[in-house]
Amino acid sequence: MRRADRLFQIVQHLRARRLTTAAQLSDWLGVSQRTVYRDVRDLSLSGVPVQGEAGVGYRIDRAYDLTPLMFTRDEVEAVVVGLRMAEAFTGPSLRSAARMALDKVALTLP
Repeated sequence: MRRADRLFQIVQHLRARRLTTAAQLSDWLGVSQRTVYRDVRDLSLSGVPVQGEAGVGYRIDRAYDLTPLMFTRDEVEAVVVGLRMAEAFTGPSLRSAARMALDKVALTLP
């Protein structure tokens, strides 16, 4: 995994949870805790509002927003499969929403 992708994953992971330890992040990302410490330090220095306390963990205010870099091929496939299932097996309003979401996905891909 590229470092930029890993930094993005850390931000997304911290935004999705109340509190996350360096050990949890290192297991999830498959890197050492020392790498997580360096990455979190670099995120903080670049302006990402990471809050952390030794022995407790890290968190980011849920209001902080970072636009995604790009979906991987597998992520796009998963999204499309899910939307196609919603389109095929749900009621009219969710079917319509799935179609509109598929159109948005198609427009954002290169």
